[in-house]
Amino acid sequence: MQDAEIAWWPSDAVRRDANWTNFVAQCGLPDYGALAARASSEPEWYWRALSRWLGFRFRQTPNRMLDLADGVAHPRWCLGGTANLYDTAVGATLDLAPDRAAVIWEGEEGDTRSWTYADLDREAGHLAAGLARLGLEAGDVVGFYLPMLPETMAAFMACLRLGCVTLPLFSGFGGDAVAQRLAMSDATVVLTVDGTRRRGQDVAMKPVLDEALRGNGRVRHIVVLDHRGLPTPMTAPRDVWWHAVATPTEQVPPPRELPAEHTALVMYTSGTTGRPKGAVHTHCGLGMKLGQDARLTLDMKAGDRLLWPTDFGWFGGTVTILGSLLAGATLVIAEGAPTWPEPDRLPRLIAKHRVTHFGTAPTLARMLRRDAGTMLERHDLSSIRAIPSSGEAWDRETWLWVMQRVGGGRAPILNFSGGTEMCAIVASNILFPQKPCSFNGAVPGTGGDIVDPSGRSVAPGEVGELVMREACIGTTRGLWRDEARYIESYWTQIPGMWVQGDLASRDADGFWFLHGRSDDTMKVAGKRIGPTEIEEVLLASGTVTEAAAVGVPDPVTGSAVVCVAVAAPGQPGDDAQGSRLADAVAAALGKSFRPSRVLFVADLPKTRSMKVMRRLVRATLTGQAAGDLSSLVNPEAVRDLARHV
Repeated sequence: MQDAEIAWWPSDAVRRDANWTNFVAQCGLPDYGALAARASSEPEWYWRALSRWLGFRFRQTPNRMLDLADGVAHPRWCLGGTANLYDTAVGATLDLAPDRAAVIWEGEEGDTRSWTYADLDREAGHLAAGLARLGLEAGDVVGFYLPMLPETMAAFMACLRLGCVTLPLFSGFGGDAVAQRLAMSDATVVLTVDGTRRRGQDVAMKPVLDEALRGNGRVRHIVVLDHRGLPTPMTAPRDVWWHAVATPTEQVPPPRELPAEHTALVMYTSGTTGRPKGAVHTHCGLGMKLGQDARLTLDMKAGDRLLWPTDFGWFGGTVTILGSLLAGATLVIAEGAPTWPEPDRLPRLIAKHRVTHFGTAPTLARMLRRDAGTMLERHDLSSIRAIPSSGEAWDRETWLWVMQRVGGGRAPILNFSGGTEMCAIVASNILFPQKPCSFNGAVPGTGGDIVDPSGRSVAPGEVGELVMREACIGTTRGLWRDEARYIESYWTQIPGMWVQGDLASRDADGFWFLHGRSDDTMKVAGKRIGPTEIEEVLLASGTVTEAAAVGVPDPVTGSAVVCVAVAAPGQPGDDAQGSRLADAVAAALGKSFRPSRVLFVADLPKTRSMKVMRRLVRATLTGQAAGDLSSLVNPEAVRDLARHV
């Protein structure tokens, strides 16, 4: 290992106190490598050992943890076991520390609320009782058209108690996107609010839901939370107020005993074409995998505090809520925009609430660096001991800035790659030495690897597909009512392997690096390159704050590189600057990859989870169909870009 390239080393104290150290010792193994090896050679042993270490509460212990008789694409989990995820997510900490904060919420205007685990249990119980009186039963689908609130967490836990299936819907969706998902899932009840607050403005949500439900005869009830005090149209008897449903009562139904593989969540993920795909997750799958991710990978401990801007309509909402609860930690929620009313809102919240785990993504980090970089000194960020990160590949300059300026050089960036369909993490960092932008490798129990199109592991320095070779308990049990699409989407590209859709590589020291989505790859004059390599050169110039590189058809080279960038403050954003940036790419990567154009815009199209939508940039530049736009948070960015075409 080349020590000069290592940007962070764990101290002896960090290693000694790490959760992974405790787990390895409990398993009687010498080190983490031995744990990963045994997880691959004896998967049933691994998942049973993990369940014991996590304290996952089965009502009936499974006869077997894993049966692969039907192949790796159709594993059977926790056979004969019964459980209710509520018992572990809330019940475990409720028994030990009922007065510990489960959630701290803060609005854009600075108003705060805090619920203990006892408060959360009470609120979830009352809502569960009310939903049961409305006729909800195990297996019924409940739509969540809610922003991130303490009540959102209570509602999620109430559905787990009853055995209902939670259907998260992005709080920024329009009527068509909501209508499509409610119809595809056959939801019978929807939980919503009068409105939410974003960038200083009240945004009504109930009218959007009313529009979405025109012609939908299956939804029997809408339960409406009076959050902002907005005038709210109510249609009796379908519409009922939250406070009238969740009335205090002593007749609270206990968490229902369910088959461990009972469906807990259907999460729709958008594709570039076609209908959204509904990933199916179960009580034992969510509890075991998110417990592993939060505690083993992100090293969250009882009493820690997690702040990670997200929405319950994305899987990040599920990860933050369940991950914090399964660790016995506290979730800090910032409703509204992460940079409003001041660009340093997030650093202020970190300092105010003594956040230990600050979750981010490269795009969000670049925004903070640009808009709040000079404001960090105002805030005491010493409580941070880890910085989880996901969503995109990092550029080196931003990674180093976050490590030094946000983490103070002491807090590692726990970089990971995962997704909605496999319940978070395939490859990640753990509390091991780190190179800039790197991963330490595959998470135990996934069989994560980097392979060529034939399925062979690539050599150091080569770029390949990130895959899973093994059945993982967190992987979706299929797509909701669409088995053929499940196989086609994930298991046919390289037979026998789950293809994640991300490009990655490993170096000679064993560090892994992400290179972006495989469908974003460009092939220029016969040479393949990922967008991240080009974007990193642009960002390293210091003259742009965001960049997206895409390939467009070219009659000579087959594909030409076009870059779209946001000029840094004080930069002209003109043709001369674009030419200098194109020259820098050619000097760094070769003349073949010199961008044919560099266009400047005010913002790049992004999802609410702060991922740059490169395929939408490409479609706009080439005049192609835009595909599914339900996850787009800033449509004005597309209109701005279209003016350049």
